[in-house]
Amino acid sequence: MNRIYLDNAATTAMHEQVLEKMLPYFRSHYGNPSSIYATGRDARKAVEEARRKVANAINATAAEVYFTSGGTESDNWAIKGYATAHANRGKHLISTAIEHHAVLNTLEALEGDGFEVSYVPVDEHGLVNPEDIQKAIRKDTILISVMAANNEIGTIQPIPEIGRVAREHGIAFHTDAVQAVGAIPVDVDSWQVDLLSLSAHKFHGPKGVGALYIRKGLRLNPLIHGGAQERNRRAGTENLAGIVGLGAAIELATAQLEEKAGQIAALRDDLIDGIMSAVPEVRLNGHPTLRLPNNVNVSVKYVEGEALLLRLDLQGIAASSGSACTSGSLDPSHVLLAIGLPHEIAHGSLRLTLSQETTQEEINAVKTELPRIISNLRAMSPLYEQGEDHVFG
Repeated sequence: MNRIYLDNAATTAMHEQVLEKMLPYFRSHYGNPSSIYATGRDARKAVEEARRKVANAINATAAEVYFTSGGTESDNWAIKGYATAHANRGKHLISTAIEHHAVLNTLEALEGDGFEVSYVPVDEHGLVNPEDIQKAIRKDTILISVMAANNEIGTIQPIPEIGRVAREHGIAFHTDAVQAVGAIPVDVDSWQVDLLSLSAHKFHGPKGVGALYIRKGLRLNPLIHGGAQERNRRAGTENLAGIVGLGAAIELATAQLEEKAGQIAALRDDLIDGIMSAVPEVRLNGHPTLRLPNNVNVSVKYVEGEALLLRLDLQGIAASSGSACTSGSLDPSHVLLAIGLPHEIAHGSLRLTLSQETTQEEINAVKTELPRIISNLRAMSPLYEQGEDHVFG
């Protein structure tokens, strides 16, 4: 069976060229970048080259890029590091109801330490209104954190506008850009962000490595204490091969980005059209146009997301659900609830995310299999009567 992988928002296959770049740094060029002898200097040169590649991809300077273990650490460091370093100025933070748990759980931890967080709402498409950010600002607000693009429904947020609000009020602005980097153009200057998180495995790089952009002059407490690595800001021996892989992956992902994004978006739209036209009572979640080029998220009435995933898997199709079935929780996605979906419909959601490796043949196969699977599952549902006209609600 030829398997079809459509869960690229979760992780991507490593690009062959990325692996080739990494391999020498496991054996022949394995030196510690902090050592002063030749092998260490060669390793340091590779780290700094990767740093420049990351900086070029987001329009930063190399001195503003710090390597981490991934997006979760970057989010934690940005939020905790800034909040604790500036707590003397205020303890109020602003975020949204649809952030990744790497942000939400970090904010919750800070709330346990005496900080206050305002969570602004989103509209039915998952879009944040910059005016709501403006209204939430208080005299003691020190940090705003809004994701660049949602990992579940793909909605792209008005980051430049939110950045302008933050800058006008002298408030630091962090964005979780884990889903955005490699998918859409990212520019820390035009976005007016002060902190930006990214992770290599979202754009065909290795797992276990990411980066945090910290605008020059910004004061941030360390998250990890120890040695003097990363210019005394992030301790721990550098993940040399991973950092090299991150640099190679981000360079590949951002080359001809608009052309590649257009190709992926065409496949995405074909898949959306195929599902919406073949299956009754399906809702497209997320913004219809301000959307990541690879994201399809639909709610299918009268079908449980977990059952849908299992049936798709039996047909060799890997996807994910809007419900948190894989975590052992019975609660539906907080993102889908935030955009106004009732629990029963949120539980029947499906996310299909494409990559540069997705083919038209794979999309055609999903357009054939998915309607058949949904029809079979609905036939077993006591709530669904075949042949009756329904209104999605």
